[in-house]
Amino acid sequence: MSNKVASSQPIPFWRDIRVLRVIAQIAFLVLIAAGIWWLFNNLQNNLKASGLRIGFRFLTNTAGFPISEGLHYSPTNTNGYAFLVGIVNTIKVSVIGIVLATIIGVIVGISRLSSNWLVKKLAGFYVEVVRNIPLLVQLFFWYFAVMLTALPLVKNSIHLPGSIYLTRRGVNIPWVTLTNSFGSWAWYIVGGLILAITVFMFRRIQLKRAERPGFPIIWAAIVFIVVLVAGWFITPGNPLNITVPVLKRFNFTGGLSLSTSFTALLVGLSVYTAAFIAEIVRAGILAIGKGQTEAASAVGLSKVQVLRLVILPQALRVIIPPLASQYLNLTKNSSLAILIGYYDLMNVGTTIFNQTGRAVEMILLIMASYLTMSLLTSLAMNYYNKRMKLVER
Repeated sequence: MSNKVASSQPIPFWRDIRVLRVIAQIAFLVLIAAGIWWLFNNLQNNLKASGLRIGFRFLTNTAGFPISEGLHYSPTNTNGYAFLVGIVNTIKVSVIGIVLATIIGVIVGISRLSSNWLVKKLAGFYVEVVRNIPLLVQLFFWYFAVMLTALPLVKNSIHLPGSIYLTRRGVNIPWVTLTNSFGSWAWYIVGGLILAITVFMFRRIQLKRAERPGFPIIWAAIVFIVVLVAGWFITPGNPLNITVPVLKRFNFTGGLSLSTSFTALLVGLSVYTAAFIAEIVRAGILAIGKGQTEAASAVGLSKVQVLRLVILPQALRVIIPPLASQYLNLTKNSSLAILIGYYDLMNVGTTIFNQTGRAVEMILLIMASYLTMSLLTSLAMNYYNKRMKLVER
């Protein structure tokens, strides 16, 4: 009887493992908070001793320095607007670089598994060479050796199909401008988006009920394009006007001009990141059992259909997590643009810091900007990864 009474007594909290875990976690958080407070207090004291104080009013002061590309900007604008231009330039090169790197990486990754000996070896050579040379060296190569040395002057520009011109000043490509009819066509854009979202949701529900991954975005994109094309023919006049670059006396007019720095940075980031994406794609495809391929071929599917309908949808579950890391790396690696003169977030922020002396504030803004972009990218990729998972019974 005494044994039963003893066993029914509660465990003292200092011996309860659950309570000890909570106490340990609280103590760890207190230590971290104390360390942060000590560092911040020390920073405040050092700044006060130097006659400085943390503040962001300098962002309303006149910038006074030029930015050659990006949003419409003049040196009379504020430091805050100049920093915004740098953020937009970083987002622009990162988004385009992610798209190009993904396309190149998928092609090279599939080519590494090709039965063609030459294609397989060329893809392997590309991967082994590019990923083993530091990115900074590659950026210098594309900027100094290719853009500024190998390409000709404007008067001797290289003309590529599609009215694309390569010169030492950059790349000139055709571009579109809005006309007076764009307002009427914009309603078809809105309607196409609504219809595309409806198709996307409907297709996603179908795939979820079938308990299999898929690409509902493809059907949504097809519907959106069909609505845009239909609206183009219905709308009176051309909503968009395509302008092509034309060589005048000393430079090109019309079209879109991409600077030397932007082109070198975009190519360098895309080519470098694509080498790692190619290996991720190859690993994802190899992770799928051969029985899947054999079964798909047995029912009469072609090699392209096997790859598109069977292999890639299953391989995405393996590909997406490491792919998200490469997207984050590409965005953060764009900070090397400061070394080749592209006015990205890091370059503009450093210029503002040098002019105002606000080191702490600018470092905090730069860190917060990269952190925000990385978190948004991770959020989007995690959501997509969750949608591609198979629903287990």
